[in-house]
Amino acid sequence: MSVELKVNGRAVTVDVEPRTTLLDCVRDELGLKGTHAGCEHGVCGACTVLLDGQPTRSCLMFAVQADGYEITTIEGVAPQAGELDVIQDAFCEAHGLQCGFCTSGMILAARSLLEREASPTVEDIREAISGNICRCTGYGQIIEAIQLAAERMRGQNAPASPSLSRTEAVR
Repeated sequence: MSVELKVNGRAVTVDVEPRTTLLDCVRDELGLKGTHAGCEHGVCGACTVLLDGQPTRSCLMFAVQADGYEITTIEGVAPQAGELDVIQDAFCEAHGLQCGFCTSGMILAARSLLEREASPTVEDIREAISGNICRCTGYGQIIEAIQLAAERMRGQNAPASPSLSRTEAVR
């Protein structure tokens, strides 16, 4: 079947079997390997993409169901090649990632939240990332990273210089 998608701002047409998941389409047909295959049961969140701005488990959706939708993957969040988005930068600075397997899903969930809510509470953040499992960080640094990104996106805190400590940058 022919499927028309808008992926990371670019219109694409792909031919897929009806049983092809959106995850497999994104990874195998489009070559966007930042969307990870984790549990493939919709539990871990590693396969999260934004479907018209909403976090969606791409392992639970067929590619044909996404026909006509706008999809954002982790590859589509940076402003330009070689640059980091505000949220990506905050994750690096606040050590909100370790092995990196969950990071793309966490960043996309955070992006969706911060597009809806400029000043999320810790509870808002926990709710937004609750569908994503991280086995490395204990979530504390992820929450700090999202808070830091929210501050920066509100314009209240310019990007910290490399000489600042993590504690100073999160304040």
